[in-house]
Amino acid sequence: MKKVGDYRKTLGVTKATELKEIKTIYRGLMKDWHPDKFSADADKHAEAEEKSKEIIEAYNFLLSIAPETLEHAKDEYIQTTTLSNIQDFQFKDAILRIDFFDGSAYEYFDVPRAMYIKLVNADSPGRFARRHIFNAFPYRNVAKLAMA
Repeated sequence: MKKVGDYRKTLGVTKATELKEIKTIYRGLMKDWHPDKFSADADKHAEAEEKSKEIIEAYNFLLSIAPETLEHAKDEYIQTTTLSNIQDFQFKDAILRIDFFDGSAYEYFDVPRAMYIKLVNADSPGRFARRHIFNAFPYRNVAKLAMA
C-alpha cells in the first residue's frame, strides 16, 4: 500500500482539499485517462489502463479518509474504540491495523515504529491505543463483519 501523500500526489490534491473538489478532480482525470480514449494505440491503451487504476485506487483511498466520510461514521468509530476490546493488531510500513472483537478493523497511517513498540509493550494495549493512537493518526475503516 502506498502512503497517504502518494495518493494525494496521484490526484494532485492537498490535505486541505475538500471532498467535493476531490470528486471533481477525479472525474476530470478519469476523462483524460480513460482507456477507451486510446483504443487505437495499444501502448497508450495499456498506459491509460494502468493510470486509471492508480487514479481509482487513490480516489477510493482518499474518499475513505476524508473528514466528511469519517464524520459520517464517527458514532460507530467512537463506540468501537471505547466499548470493544482489541482482538489483534499488525504493523507494516507505518500502517497499524487494529482488529476489534466487534468485527471492525481500522488502519492508522504514519504511525511511528516507536509508537507500535510502546503499544506491544503496554500493560493494556486498549488503554494505550485510546490515549495515543485512536485520535492521533489518520485512519480508515477497513472491515465491519456482519453481526449474526
